[in-house]
Amino acid sequence: MASREPRIVALGGASLQPSSTDGPLHQYLLDLTGQSRPRVCFIGTASGDEASYATAFYGWFARRAEAMHLALFDRRIDDIEGLLTSADLIYVGGGNTANMLAVWRTHGVDVALRRAWESGVVLAGPSAGAVCWFEGGTTDSFGPSFGALNDGLGFLPGSFCPHYDSESLRRPRYHELVGSGSLPDGYAADDGVGLLFSGDQLADVVAVMPEARAFRLTRTSAGVEETSIKPRRLRA
Repeated sequence: MASREPRIVALGGASLQPSSTDGPLHQYLLDLTGQSRPRVCFIGTASGDEASYATAFYGWFARRAEAMHLALFDRRIDDIEGLLTSADLIYVGGGNTANMLAVWRTHGVDVALRRAWESGVVLAGPSAGAVCWFEGGTTDSFGPSFGALNDGLGFLPGSFCPHYDSESLRRPRYHELVGSGSLPDGYAADDGVGLLFSGDQLADVVAVMPEARAFRLTRTSAGVEETSIKPRRLRA
């Protein structure tokens, strides 16, 4: 029997393409459900329900789980809460975080996700699919430069910064935003790193590549303190 404790896995970045090395990270998500063939729902709102993203999702998950998706730009589902609370895992794709949150609130997805989370459905995703669970985070939703997003769902306290190693401006900008108080203290993650939160507490940090890291950023009187967190390595 899977734990009913609310759980979220924030991924710094992850790919569903066949050539990706992130397979063990996605398998980790499936294993958290405790089901031999879990029900997994993909939400691709942040990419405008891009067909190729959904295809990549089905390409990886459909062989290992009962895969389904929620589309909002051509909505076909009446009972969104029923769909999401019936899942074992909800996987939110990357893209424009601000647009995603606005569309979710229009359709009541934010409320449905909270009820799913509180009932024990595992919530997860990379990039926008990670930032959204926190109070805020770094985003390029409003243009090419990185700014602060402060209206996340707030299931988890603090802020989050994805792609910490793969986008060179992320790290200095996150330091600046936390240091100025524009964003609250929080976590950052390299691509291929997953941070598991049980309730609102960090419970596990995992990665496929040995050099990948997660970080805790805290505002202090002297500036910003960055603490490296070495993940537990997942094996292929």
